[in-house]
Amino acid sequence: MLTVSCGAAATDTADRANPHQPVTAQPVITTPSQSPTRPPKQVKPVGDTVNTRKVAFTDAKAKGRQVKLVWWSGVEPCTVLDSVKVKETSKRVTITLYEGTAAKAKNVACIMLAIEKTTTVKLKAPIGKRKIVDGGKQR
Repeated sequence: MLTVSCGAAATDTADRANPHQPVTAQPVITTPSQSPTRPPKQVKPVGDTVNTRKVAFTDAKAKGRQVKLVWWSGVEPCTVLDSVKVKETSKRVTITLYEGTAAKAKNVACIMLAIEKTTTVKLKAPIGKRKIVDGGKQR
């Protein structure tokens, strides 16, 4: 009998008394906070997506009239930035990111991989003391 395993190393969960019993490999799970340090991928809105939805950002850095947003996303073309909507008032700036699947992504297989992305939004007026609100977290 021949047993073949793909990419699994033997662990202590194997039954040492029965060497023919399959070895159970423990999966390695990496969360976004454990990812290697590489800069986020710069993206621009593409529009015309399907299954468009709001997505929350993880960081917003404002300087003058520009706000740099960072968020976790999926791989293209399965997950792309559709649009960014900005609502400015005297006290707050509400920014909402919308993501979806590119319309041209028919019959495409996509891997489930988290990618950190960034985009820059230009405001009508400098941020000043206004608060940045994540419209993706609001329902």
